[in-house]
Amino acid sequence: MPQNFASTARKDPESAFQDVRTRMMLLASELSDADATIQSMEDASPAKWHLAHTTWFFETFLLAPLDDGYKLFDERYNFLFNSYYESVGARHARPQRGMLSRPSLDDVKAYRAHVDDAIAARAGEGILDRELMALGLAHEEQHQELFLTDILHAFAQNPINPVFRKPEPLVVSHEEVTSGWTGHPGGEIEIGADPDSFHFDCEGPRHKALLTPFRLRNNAVTNREWKEFISDGGYETPLLWLSDGWATVEEEGWEAPLYWRRRDDDWRSMTLRGEQSVDDDAPVCHISFYEADAFARWVGHRLPTETEWEAIAQTHAPRGNDMSTERYRPAPQTGTGISGLYGDVWEWTGSAYLPYPGFRPATGAVGEYNGKFMSGQMVLRGGSCATSPGHVRSSYRNFFHPNKRWQFSGLRLAEDV
Repeated sequence: MPQNFASTARKDPESAFQDVRTRMMLLASELSDADATIQSMEDASPAKWHLAHTTWFFETFLLAPLDDGYKLFDERYNFLFNSYYESVGARHARPQRGMLSRPSLDDVKAYRAHVDDAIAARAGEGILDRELMALGLAHEEQHQELFLTDILHAFAQNPINPVFRKPEPLVVSHEEVTSGWTGHPGGEIEIGADPDSFHFDCEGPRHKALLTPFRLRNNAVTNREWKEFISDGGYETPLLWLSDGWATVEEEGWEAPLYWRRRDDDWRSMTLRGEQSVDDDAPVCHISFYEADAFARWVGHRLPTETEWEAIAQTHAPRGNDMSTERYRPAPQTGTGISGLYGDVWEWTGSAYLPYPGFRPATGAVGEYNGKFMSGQMVLRGGSCATSPGHVRSSYRNFFHPNKRWQFSGLRLAEDV
């Protein structure tokens, strides 16, 4: 396994395996079979499919290649739960994942138990590929985040507003929302992952980059500011928008972030804790790159490049409001200095998702993991309230097409100095 999936700085993958797998099942613990089966759009996948696909990854890449008598749980699952690995074989069409009423949720749980038991029986024997296991764990953690964003989208289509977790009152902080800017003098810096720590292949190679002086805003743009953008005709002013963005606004009828609903002259939003009043001081989320870019133009600033974002983030500890807080929604960013770089919302950058200098995809099927998606997508940084804490680091590159907004995506402003 090539070192662009290094795992030397991660907790021993065999020891971490059960923790990661258990966390996924805890996320699904309150879902019915019907909840876990529905697919609300092509971009989203059913919760049941996430549970099965992550299991398929371990079975296909760690267990099946072993010559020790391991038996597949069900040979048909290779077709049902392969995602996009062309070199592995044919697969069920993505838009039709929600048609899979069978296998049942209980069947999928049995599949997970079968594979988990097989991994446990071989742990400590030195026959399981540690690099692939580390990748499989990171892959499952990615799907835990997708699990949350996809079930939110599914529940948001239901007029009775089901909740994923019990509603909680908004926490009112007595601290002022962070304000101001943090400057950077520019010059030559290094970005990209530490080659001796776990990272996805697209985070490297580490390389030098040149920056001109700039400033990054200390907090993400808030819902209060977004309401001002709406009131000032932000969604009605074509001069603020990129051409493709304005075409999308007209085609989709956008007039607010995804999940915002006007109620009695105020805005409410569907969340994983049900429909709630929009928290004015929290970062705006569920916006597209097009919306982020239009807002930056409206306010007279711009989006940071991913290099600028990483240059600032390298000097701050990677912790914040992520999945581990179980808040499942962005929180107001308070205090002094820069705040909320990690967690709360993924922050759109002005950078296209492209390979770093010297990038080479891994050999074999796992080489399809990231590299083949480096076209037509934009980079987001920082993680969100639905991100696994193990994925919150300065070098992590998330990426989506510029019109997508079902993730917890927001923005932070930048400007030249």
